[in-house]
Amino acid sequence: MTPVSKNNPLLHYHWGTGCQGWNLVSEEGLSVKLERMPPHSSEMSHWHERARQFFFILQGEAVMETGKGRVRLLAGEGIHIPPGEVHRILNEGNTDLEFILSSQPTTSQDRVNCA
Repeated sequence: MTPVSKNNPLLHYHWGTGCQGWNLVSEEGLSVKLERMPPHSSEMSHWHERARQFFFILQGEAVMETGKGRVRLLAGEGIHIPPGEVHRILNEGNTDLEFILSSQPTTSQDRVNCA
């Protein structure tokens, strides 16, 4: 057993415009990532057929958009996104947003982007 961290992840990756991620757990049944979004960035609306996700904000302020509306999340708060729910996370603030993203099962091969 080896500890994982932002400095010692299983995998470091880039996504979107200036966004980064660090895989902390990467198994078929469970994925845990640390992700960072720079100010005024967002991801594309999408949904997952099988995976449920939990976003937990560590730093900054997030906006989660779903088919039910927009929810503002502060550091120390989280939100559950069930399978099939269209969603996207946004950083509308002026500071970096960092959050833990837990997906069960993994979202690998289970992401459908909205047009």
